[in-house]
Amino acid sequence: MTRTPRTEDMPPRTEDRTRRTADLMPRTEDRPVTAIDARAHAWSPKTARARFRDGLAGPTAGVAAGHTQANLVAVPADWAYDMLLFCQRNPKPCPVLDVTDAGATSTVLADGADLRTDLPRYRVWRDGELVDEPADARAYWRADLVSFLLGCSFTFEWAPARAGVPIRHVEQGRNVPMYATGRACRSAGRLRGPMVVSMRPVPPEHLRAAIRESGLLPAVHGGPVHCGDPAALGIADLDRPDFGDPVALEDGDIPVFWACGVTPQAAVMASRPPVALTHAPGRMFLTDARDEQYRLVGID
Repeated sequence: MTRTPRTEDMPPRTEDRTRRTADLMPRTEDRPVTAIDARAHAWSPKTARARFRDGLAGPTAGVAAGHTQANLVAVPADWAYDMLLFCQRNPKPCPVLDVTDAGATSTVLADGADLRTDLPRYRVWRDGELVDEPADARAYWRADLVSFLLGCSFTFEWAPARAGVPIRHVEQGRNVPMYATGRACRSAGRLRGPMVVSMRPVPPEHLRAAIRESGLLPAVHGGPVHCGDPAALGIADLDRPDFGDPVALEDGDIPVFWACGVTPQAAVMASRPPVALTHAPGRMFLTDARDEQYRLVGID
């Protein structure tokens, strides 16, 4: 049974394909619910990347607090213009922080970092199918891959938190829940697909602060795209996210939805490029950039 309605732009997902995807994305009850490390918020980005390079895995929410996190998607050079255009046409879910040269394994966002090894976990796609989730992507790297680093909502969480907004998935030691919506992105060349959103429960008295504070960081998705009834986005069941883990809402919490950098992965699934490498949802690239570098100033 399909968990969320799909748009007409999406290819039909057969029961067999849905089952294979579910097998590759175990639910919360199949794995321990723990924070990545009790001290991870105080790590430098360089320390975090070294720990991930050495095999530490887990969601990066709250890691190296105060530093910008980024989604990763790498596609062959002959798909790179389509991806760049897709991001330009869909800036809310795909805010570009950097684009590398073909074959480059480094980025100006992190001195000395290696994009093949310095994330907690990767995803490898062939013809739109998820084939592996390695902790080290060197075996799959190609000389023609162009990497896109996109802003991540984990970056803006410090701002609402500083304003008193509880971050439920961090409190509960879970990955943020993410959902494919019924809203189609604007297509670009061969790339098409639905917008993916992340959800954070927010108490009503903190809703204004959550919207205001995240809205001041447009380079990392900015303000929410929807507050309230998930059905308005085509989401049937908050307890069954397409990516990440379900998060418990406290009494009175309002589900608030932000555009999500997993959107290019949904586009890869729909558009089926011959190969693509991405981060595993919730397991981001830690940059050396400070969050404040992307915050709008002079706005009350």
